Amino acid sequence: MSILVDRNSRVLVQGITGREGSFHTLRCIEYGTNVVAGVTPGRGGQKFAETDINVYDTVAEAVRETGAIVSLIFVPAPLAADAILESAAAGVALVVPIAEGIPPRDMVPVARALEGSSTRMLGPNCPGLISPGERCKVGIMPGAIHTPGRVGVVSRSGTLTYEAVGQLSALGIGQSSCVGIGGDPVSGTTFVDVLRLFNEDPETDAVVLIGEIGGTKEQEAAEYIKAEMTKPVASLIVGQSAPPGKRMGHAGAIITGSAARAENKVAALRDAGAAIIPSPADIGTTIQSVLGG
Repeated sequence: MSILVDRNSRVLVQGITGREGSFHTLRCIEYGTNVVAGVTPGRGGQKFAETDINVYDTVAEAVRETGAIVSLIFVPAPLAADAILESAAAGVALVVPIAEGIPPRDMVPVARALEGSSTRMLGPNCPGLISPGERCKVGIMPGAIHTPGRVGVVSRSGTLTYEAVGQLSALGIGQSSCVGIGGDPVSGTTFVDVLRLFNEDPETDAVVLIGEIGGTKEQEAAEYIKAEMTKPVASLIVGQSAPPGKRMGHAGAIITGSAARAENKVAALRDAGAAIIPSPADIGTTIQSVLGG
């Protein structure tokens, strides 16, 4: 089973005619994703590449004509906030903005606008999500390394998501869904949101959680794991040698207080009952041990 998307999810792509949008849309289609529309202002009426997918000028028009419920967004960072709000206004259920470097001041009003709405945002600054058993990929992750199975993956880091999946697949451990939530300080879907979905999914047996320094998202996840989670969780926290005050990688990955330190996140997750993954090289073997393999 999968969470958030499946083979029937009707996906539109904002920025489908741009270089990144075009490249990754074709990879999603090759994987099996049900892409039903593209949106690029001024390109309405065209067909995308050599497909029968229509390009529309607005998201509202694309939703009205195709019934799309998921929006994959390849729009440059300065325009991304408006693109997210356009999808939300059109009633799209899930928006997945890939762009890196969206200013937090742009995302604050977006986050406020989405509060209480029917639109869930994944990211921004994320690789998207993939459900191998459903052959549905909404994002930029390499589809070939994924294997259908029963372990969920949720991560703030795109490349470490791929590393985790590569190790799991090499050990014969398939994935139910893999979700990148992004590392920006102002973002949408959280660890807790995804853990709750995996906890409710009868075809997910265990979860790999990959966190990093900065913020308190991992402590919030630990509280949920301790109080609600009925399935085993293996957790890796990266950035354990990062110096305080130095920005590392993601915009949100900066140690600004004791709670943001890797050791405090590890302690919270260990106290909650999660198995701690010692290093990025041990992701697969740790979850294998958790599963009793």
